[in-house]
Amino acid sequence: MDATRDIRTPTHELTIARDVLRTRRRIAGQSPDWAFSADGIRSLRKTSEIGAGGADEATTSGVIWPAIAIDAEGEGDDADDAKNLPGVDYAAIDALLARSDAAIERAKKPGRAPADPLVYDLDWDEDARLEEWRAVLRQAENLPGVLQAIVALDAWNELAVLQHAPWLGRLFVASILRQAGITTGAHLAAINLGLKTIPVGRRRHRDRETRLFAIAHGLLSAAEIGMKEHDRLTLAKTMMDRKLEGRRTSSKLPELVELVMAKPLVSAGMVAKTLDVTPQAARRIVLELGLREMTGRGRFRAWGVP
Repeated sequence: MDATRDIRTPTHELTIARDVLRTRRRIAGQSPDWAFSADGIRSLRKTSEIGAGGADEATTSGVIWPAIAIDAEGEGDDADDAKNLPGVDYAAIDALLARSDAAIERAKKPGRAPADPLVYDLDWDEDARLEEWRAVLRQAENLPGVLQAIVALDAWNELAVLQHAPWLGRLFVASILRQAGITTGAHLAAINLGLKTIPVGRRRHRDRETRLFAIAHGLLSAAEIGMKEHDRLTLAKTMMDRKLEGRRTSSKLPELVELVMAKPLVSAGMVAKTLDVTPQAARRIVLELGLREMTGRGRFRAWGVP
């Protein structure tokens, strides 16, 4: 429930980050070759479209229509009175029902829904660009895994395959590294972190060779950042384990250590549920372990590895 306790409207960047995280988890939860299968590509494209332009459902789902109080007079049903109730806009109700019926019929039809010209450039043929990008993948399939990833990412950027989800290409590239066995089966390389260290001018240079070298350096940087984060977490785990020395066997601290190592953020509710304690006891245990407060808020706080 803490996720619904925002103190301000989520920014566009935060919404994109949520979509990226959800997609990463979905890819990581499937087999290494799933992302490039027909079903995987279709599913991931649908996810990116919902994240980019699917505000209608989110907007309408939170609307609460005001109830119209009707004072019934007498007993029994009166068809004439029911058709002429005061304060009821029947035209608006009919229009709403018509839109609902049309939406249901569109949902029943196979294939993708027509693009909204307000959101999408109708001349942007994503299907053709995607097929062109997959042709590049087929040409590079005999290259080593890292070179495949570099060529694939450069082609994705140059072709601008998807209008509203350029980040999906970097997840596809991480899947290439995973499929080639360069990363572990349950891990997708955080390529974005490495690419951020490379100047934009090099990543978007007109010369293809310069761009390829920039992506290669970005992958190296991502690997270095990942190793540093691994070392940081290992050191934090060692320091927290030292606080467990001499504790009673009934202590909840070992369970909290495992939880905070498995989750990037933990809230009092998560700790209370996992350790089967009260929220007050959860906060006390968190302070005892010395976790780092991440939100800077007085309520609905969250903690992470120190």
